[in-house]
Amino acid sequence: MKKESSVCNCVNIRRASQAVTEIYDGYLSESGLKIGQFSMLRHISYMEPVNVSRLAEKMRLDRTTLVRGLKILEKEGYVADTSDAGTRSRSLKLTVEGHNVLAEAEPMWQAAQKHLEEHMGKDTLKDLVSLLSKLESLTP
Repeated sequence: MKKESSVCNCVNIRRASQAVTEIYDGYLSESGLKIGQFSMLRHISYMEPVNVSRLAEKMRLDRTTLVRGLKILEKEGYVADTSDAGTRSRSLKLTVEGHNVLAEAEPMWQAAQKHLEEHMGKDTLKDLVSLLSKLESLTP
C-alpha cells in the first residue's frame, strides 16, 4: 500500500528517516542495540579514546543528545570513561563488552545495509546520500 505524501517537505523527510530507523532497529534487535547506539559504539571504536565534544562533532549530534545516549551505553557496560579522576574532559573507550556487542551487531547492520541496497538500488542510494548532504549543508 502506497502511503500518501505530505505537502510539507520536512514531514516527508522525517517520515522517511523514521522508516529507515525502523528497518535498522529491526535488523539490530537481536543484539539489543538501536541504530543510534550502534552508531555511537562504532564511532567510539574508530576514535577511541575520544572526548564527548569531538564525538558529538564527528557524529553531528548536539552534546545533550549524545550524553543521553552515552549514559545508556555506560549503564550497559559498553562504554567506559578512562579519564583521570577530577578532570573535566571525559575520555571514552569501549569496554570488552562494548567491543563484543559491536562485533555481534556488525553483521546485522550489514544485512540492513544490503536490504536497503536491494530495495532501493545502489545508484539511487548514492543519489539519496548526495541529496541528503545538500540538505545538511543548508545549516551552518
